[in-house]
Amino acid sequence: MRFELPADKKLTHEMVIPIRWGDMDAMGHVNNTIYFRYMETARLEWLYRVGGPPDPAGSGPVIVNAFCNFIRQLEFPGEVLARHYVANPGRSSFDTYITLERTDEPGVIYAEGGSKTVWIDFQAQKSVPLPDWMRALIVPSVSA
Repeated sequence: MRFELPADKKLTHEMVIPIRWGDMDAMGHVNNTIYFRYMETARLEWLYRVGGPPDPAGSGPVIVNAFCNFIRQLEFPGEVLARHYVANPGRSSFDTYITLERTDEPGVIYAEGGSKTVWIDFQAQKSVPLPDWMRALIVPSVSA
């Protein structure tokens, strides 16, 4: 089952990730768990770039669910272009969506997935409102 990216999605980050020999399994294609690693890598690089990595002594993002639709098999050698989107800001959460394609096949989606991210106070172990600076990064720009 394919999902549709929300109409109000916002592209926030793109990066290229090399497919490593060790990413493949006995069947000769990238193991399904590695797709989640590619998505995690893109999500974390975006969070670090915007100044929002988890702060164990304070607050930050946690993933409360994650999913991936496997469309085509990735194989070594090659590189993956990961496109990271955000959407649906709530009081304390937002959604991320990521598409994965090979750099040598532009526009051909190999996998698509995402996650629900909740901002929490790590000491209290409770959700807290998204910081204003984070909300500003997530809310789509309004075109004139």
